[in-house]
Amino acid sequence: MIIKIMIFAVVFISAATAAQADQKILRLLTWQGYAPQAVIKRFTQKTGIKVLVTRSNNEDMIARLRGPGGADFDLVQPSQDQIAGAQMAFNIYKPLDLTKINTDLFIPGMLAMTRKYTTVNGKVYGVPYIWGASGLILDTKKAAKVKDFTDLCDRTVKGRASYRLQRPTLIGFAFSMGLDPFAAYSNKALYRSILKTVAKKLLSCTNNINNYWTSGEALLNQFRSRTVLAAMAWDTGGWKLNSEKSRFTFMAPKSGALGWMDTFALPRKSHADTAAYQWINFVMQAKIAAKITAVTGNFTASSGADAYINPTQKKRFLVSFPKNAMEQIHWYPPIPVGLKAFEDKILGKVKAEISRQNLAKN
Repeated sequence: MIIKIMIFAVVFISAATAAQADQKILRLLTWQGYAPQAVIKRFTQKTGIKVLVTRSNNEDMIARLRGPGGADFDLVQPSQDQIAGAQMAFNIYKPLDLTKINTDLFIPGMLAMTRKYTTVNGKVYGVPYIWGASGLILDTKKAAKVKDFTDLCDRTVKGRASYRLQRPTLIGFAFSMGLDPFAAYSNKALYRSILKTVAKKLLSCTNNINNYWTSGEALLNQFRSRTVLAAMAWDTGGWKLNSEKSRFTFMAPKSGALGWMDTFALPRKSHADTAAYQWINFVMQAKIAAKITAVTGNFTASSGADAYINPTQKKRFLVSFPKNAMEQIHWYPPIPVGLKAFEDKILGKVKAEISRQNLAKN
């Protein structure tokens, strides 16, 4: 009996020691730039926790977590619209314990929105971290009349406009046309009708489009060379151009920018939850979050971080998002099963018709 007790004690102590060791290493699966080395160094100095970073994207995160159930990582950062569907389909996340997160560190509206979109069966699987938006990059001296996505079809930018042939363009043009694709997510027939209407609009203004961009840096070079005057693109691209020449800027469209939010989420088989919660509470502090914005160019959901943002960076933001523009952002909700396949089908038809038109011209 004594021997059995001793064996149990040794096993228990070994398990406890291993668990403690797990909390001293945080394995983070995240996007490029989201965990700057200077921030990691300060976190390690304060907590003694070593952070191991693996760079990823939404598709890669889901693929990695589906294999071992997330046992290789302790904290991941998928976009908010990628959590609920993946959780329902693959059970790759565990619910967050919000009592271990200092929710006062977050901008209330962004926290509420992210909680709403990452809740499955009454349990919350994500809280907000870094956000950004799709809108308009403009040469303000030559494309002053472009105020919304459909204005890329305006004659004032004929032959010198650009956008991607991807789902954000379908969504953005829909809102610009007075339609609400997100509200139609629950009605597939209505959603199909909206996208077919958008497809017709895209095909009606092909003569306005200089190119359908695929490389962000290539698009910026086209602005620099004045071959493109207006485009649907990301905020950070416009701000990068603005840092070079003030005539360029990013603007939230009149119908509202399209907002994405990358989050904090726990893999289902993570080992270092305590370390993960410590990291969340550390990087969401206003001064730390401001340092992350300085590196990524994107803003965070940290409340009060704007007080520590570089004044020039803050000024660019206020120009891009004037009064009420933040309230008009259309945040991406979870994508229902089957919708993306239809979007791809619509985009395929648009691309095929554009190719046919180009061949006919030649």
